[in-house]
Amino acid sequence: MREAILGRIRNALDREPDAISIAASAKALLAEPEKGRPLLEEGDLGALFAARLASVKIGASADEITNLADAPAAARRYLDAQGLPPDIALQPDPALAQLDWRSFKLRPTIEADAIVAVGRALWGIAETGTLVFHSGPASPTLFSFLPLHHIVVIERSRILAYLEDYALRVQNEELPRNVNFITGASGTTDIEGALVKGAHGPRFLHVIIAGPRQA
Repeated sequence: MREAILGRIRNALDREPDAISIAASAKALLAEPEKGRPLLEEGDLGALFAARLASVKIGASADEITNLADAPAAARRYLDAQGLPPDIALQPDPALAQLDWRSFKLRPTIEADAIVAVGRALWGIAETGTLVFHSGPASPTLFSFLPLHHIVVIERSRILAYLEDYALRVQNEELPRNVNFITGASGTTDIEGALVKGAHGPRFLHVIIAGPRQA
């Protein structure tokens, strides 16, 4: 079936698609991106990102801190507000590992019944309130999908305006096995049209944005 479909495409094109023509087509799509995307409000991208997260459609929560070093205190505020103990699975990210988590019980691995995991996103997209994770030793994929509460730290400097900006940043990089785009907590309306949260991943998403606001 796959070969039949590809064969029809080749016949329609009357030529074999090549890497150069594909790259040229992709470049043309990015030539005038403003024509096909909504305008963002002016201001700090981190603030816009936080507002998008808190929107009804996404339903996540956010906190803003000045320095990455304040992330453990911000995570503790969230846990206290939720009535949860300081017991977390910590993503093995070097930037997180160097922070002061002494008041927490840390779990180096993630289990299927994990209540809370703290991770670090590689990029954020202000347009959609999306977090981007690249899988690897410092970012195991299951940390984003198994916990009930997912607390994510993202540096303000790594929040981009549009998805195309992310594509441009990584176009010359070797991509990992998995790239996960996460927008809000897990949810589905497949069952009788009723929203069920936590169906395929975390039921709650809390994002900590680290870094001073930009003027």
